Amino acid sequence: MKKLWGGRFQKTPEKWVDEFGASIHFDKQLVKEDLTGSLAHASMLNKCGILGDEEAAAIKDGLNTLMKKAEADELDFSVDYEDIHLNLEKMLIDEIGPLGGKLHTARSRNDQVATDMHLYLNNQVEHIIELISSFQTVLVEKAEQHVETIFPGYTHLQRAQPISFAHHMLAYFWMLERDKARFQDSLKRINVSPLGCGALAGTTFPIDREYTAELLGFDHIYENSLDGVSDRDFILEFLSNSSLVMMHLSRLCEEIILWCSQEFKFIELDDTYATGSSMMPQKKNPDMAELIRGKTGRVYGNLMGLLTIMKGLPLTYNKDLQEDKEGMFDTVKTIAGSLQIFTGMIQTMTVNEDVMKKATKEDFSNATEVADYLAKKGMPFREAHEIVGKLVYTCIQKGVYLTDLPFETFTESSDLFEQDIYTVLDPYVAVEKRTSAGGTGFKQIQLALEKAKACLA
Repeated sequence: MKKLWGGRFQKTPEKWVDEFGASIHFDKQLVKEDLTGSLAHASMLNKCGILGDEEAAAIKDGLNTLMKKAEADELDFSVDYEDIHLNLEKMLIDEIGPLGGKLHTARSRNDQVATDMHLYLNNQVEHIIELISSFQTVLVEKAEQHVETIFPGYTHLQRAQPISFAHHMLAYFWMLERDKARFQDSLKRINVSPLGCGALAGTTFPIDREYTAELLGFDHIYENSLDGVSDRDFILEFLSNSSLVMMHLSRLCEEIILWCSQEFKFIELDDTYATGSSMMPQKKNPDMAELIRGKTGRVYGNLMGLLTIMKGLPLTYNKDLQEDKEGMFDTVKTIAGSLQIFTGMIQTMTVNEDVMKKATKEDFSNATEVADYLAKKGMPFREAHEIVGKLVYTCIQKGVYLTDLPFETFTESSDLFEQDIYTVLDPYVAVEKRTSAGGTGFKQIQLALEKAKACLA
C-alpha cells in the first residue's frame, strides 16, 4: 500500500513494523482536536490567498463531515496510515478528492500533533480544575458539619493534640487550592500555538500564525519554530501538577484506610466505595481508597517516563516523542476518576463523632495544655514541659490519665496549679482556645470556612 510520505521509498515496511511504529491505537483520542486545528488551518490558508474560496469551502465541508462522523463514532482508523493525522488526511481525500491533499500546505505533522496536544490539554485541565472545585465543595460541606467534632491530631502517627475534625478536612481543601492554582497557572503555557512552525523551520508560504492562534483560542504563538515543534514542557508540567494532586489524594487515602479500620473506627465508608472478600464474609475493604493510593505510583511513572524521554533529545522532532501521549492520556483518566471517586466517598462517609471524642479523652494529647497553663503563669516553658512529662509518666505507672490525677498530685508538682486545671484538660476547651491564625479553634475554623467559600465562589 502506498504511503502518503512514500515517494522517496522503494520498499514499504512489513506489517509488523507498521504495527510497532503506528500511534493510531492511542492518538485517535485527538480526532476532534486534529479536525479543529485543520479547520483553522484551512481558514488561514484561504485568508492568506494560498487556497481559493471554493477550495477552502470544499475542504472545510469535508472536515465538518468528518467531525460529524467522529462525534457519531463512525470513523474507521487504520494502522496503514500510522497516526491520526494521516488517517484523517486519507479520509478527507476519499471524501472530497485530490483537493484534500492541499490542506497540508504550509504545515507538518510535527506542528500539527503539537497543536493537537495543546488543544487537548487545555480542555482537560479546565475539566480537572472543575473536578477539584467539586471535591473542595464536599470538603467544605463535611467540615461545616463537624466544626465542634473533637478529633485526635497526630504526629508520627502518635496522638499529639486534640483538634477539630473540620480543621483536618480543611487541610486538604488548602492543599487542593494550591493544586488548582498550579493548574490554572499552567494554562498560560498550554495556551500557546505551535501551528505554522512546520517541520522545524517555518514555511516559505505567506501564512498568518496569529490568525490560526486566534481561531483556536490560543493566547500566544511560539516565538521559535524549533521550540514550537519540540517543546513538551507543558505536558511535563501537567504530569508534575497531577503527581502533586495524586500525592495529596494518596495521603488522605492512607488516613481513610486507617480511620475505617477496626482499630480506629473513626469513620465508616458508604458501601458504594467499599468491597467485600470472596472468602471472609465479615470484610468491608476500603478498596477505592487503596486503589487511588496505588494509582498514584502510575501517575508518578508517567512523569518519570516523559522526563526520561526528553532528557537526551536533540532539536527538533524525534520519533521518541510519539511516547509523549499515552502517559498524558492515562494521567488525565486517572486523576479525573480519582477526584470523582473521592468527591462521592467523602460526601457519603459516616463520621463516628463519639468514637473520635472518646479517643481524645483516653490519651495524653491534652498534656501540652498543662505545659501552656504553667507557662502562662510565668514558668519557663522548658521547665513546665519537664513537670508535665513527669506527670504523664506518673499516669502511665498508675494506668490512668491526667484528668484522673487527684489535685494534690498536681500541686506537689507545682504550686501554680489551681482547680481550673481540670477545665483546661477538657479536649473541647483545649481545641476552643487555640485561636491563633490558622489554628484549630472554632472561631478560626469559621473564618477558614468563609475564606474557603470565597475561594470557591
